[in-house]
Amino acid sequence: MTKVPETTFADLSLADKTAVKKSSIIARRFSDVSTCSLSSTCFTGSSDEDEVSPKDNRQRNSSGSTDFCIKNINKSSFGRREIDIAESEMPGIMSLRKRAYEEKPLKNANIVGCTHVNAQSAVLIETLVHLGASVRWAACNIYSTQNAVAAALAEAGVPIFAWRGETEEEFWWCLDKCIHKEGWQPNMILDDGGDATHLMLKKYPDYFKSIKGIVEESVTGVHRLYMLSKAGKLTVPAINVNDSVTKNKFDTFYTCRDSILDSLKRTTDIMFGGKQVVICGYGDVGKGCAQSLKGQGCIVYVTEVDPICALQAAMDGFRVVRLIEVIRDVDVVITATGNKNVITRDHMNRMKNGCILCNMGHSSSEIDVNSLHTPELIWERVRSQVDHIIWPDKRKIILLAEGRLVNLSCSTVSSFVVSVASSTQALALIELYSSPGRYKSDVYLLPKKMDEYVASLHLPTFEAHLTELSDEQAKFMGLNKAGPFKANYYRY
Repeated sequence: MTKVPETTFADLSLADKTAVKKSSIIARRFSDVSTCSLSSTCFTGSSDEDEVSPKDNRQRNSSGSTDFCIKNINKSSFGRREIDIAESEMPGIMSLRKRAYEEKPLKNANIVGCTHVNAQSAVLIETLVHLGASVRWAACNIYSTQNAVAAALAEAGVPIFAWRGETEEEFWWCLDKCIHKEGWQPNMILDDGGDATHLMLKKYPDYFKSIKGIVEESVTGVHRLYMLSKAGKLTVPAINVNDSVTKNKFDTFYTCRDSILDSLKRTTDIMFGGKQVVICGYGDVGKGCAQSLKGQGCIVYVTEVDPICALQAAMDGFRVVRLIEVIRDVDVVITATGNKNVITRDHMNRMKNGCILCNMGHSSSEIDVNSLHTPELIWERVRSQVDHIIWPDKRKIILLAEGRLVNLSCSTVSSFVVSVASSTQALALIELYSSPGRYKSDVYLLPKKMDEYVASLHLPTFEAHLTELSDEQAKFMGLNKAGPFKANYYRY
């Protein structure tokens, strides 16, 4: 075989050298564009470790406004494309926007929002603006913001204070900037986790007196509302959309069923077949995760404190165990309880080398991450949101998103099922804002009729056609032909 001589750059002709240089420039430009366009969707490649804080970088949008704080306003065009894609997959919220546009049911509503900032939530935010509201927005999670989407919202004139990789101090600063603005006072809260409600109560109690209603969508935030109500500190009505049927049974279950696989694949490139996985908690989040991983060939264990959920898990074919029984053997540990210290340092000390640890619950307290910040352990950043925690004996665990919500920190979520939750949130805001005096200072569920309306907005996507009751059938069942079709106590 004849060996082909190597050719160096110096050996090339002038024309060839020029061609190589041009192709290199094009490749770099293409790489830059690709990085920008993927920054809002491909989380494992994001630049969330930039040294300069957006707080120190005053920016303007094309209209001259500076009432926002984000990573980079120049990425707005990419974010707008992401929002456009999401709109095409969110039929419910887009239909609601169109139907209520002329009526403007949220006219003069000043809404403080604290939710995840991604393409799907942007569709909700812009829908609220279309319906007459004035909004100010912050992120409820320091790792889930899509920077390009935040830029698109800022360019559209939305006062938004959010970027991926905020510190804890920056998180509270952003939320404070949303709540407190000279010449603007909030009268509604849309919360995800209860932080906006908490900060307003603590720092701006006079503002809180003007609030007409709170809409909360997470288990953690709902728990905090019930605690306030029990202590007599909840002085405004609130709607718990987390436990509405359309949010709980569709958004929570189906979103988690899809996104747990995406999160684990993007961050660790894991092959699921044959892996042993323990899921802590078998609520709707745990159910979605368990079903998805079982379908990929995983051996799935479940831990539970609730005998009803434990029985459901057992009859679904999962072995219900105590964590200590399997912690040394499993390949993946997923928390989905909403509680604190579900995974302790003792548990992590027992995990096998290479065990993947992540959280699918809203609360960042499920994994005791603080206990890992000790001198004998080494933190090694592998890629964005992926850390190796290395013990002195060289054993390591793989921690995702530093114990925060892994699916919104490390992957994307289905726009369609988020449309269900967003429609529920928008209707809850409209209900509280347009019905002063109807609700007392307590926590309510969304009326069943509205749940059914949200579901009906999404049926045309599947070309689904509802059967109608005859007058005789409706009379026999004691129902209105237009619904609601189930009593409030009915368990779907």
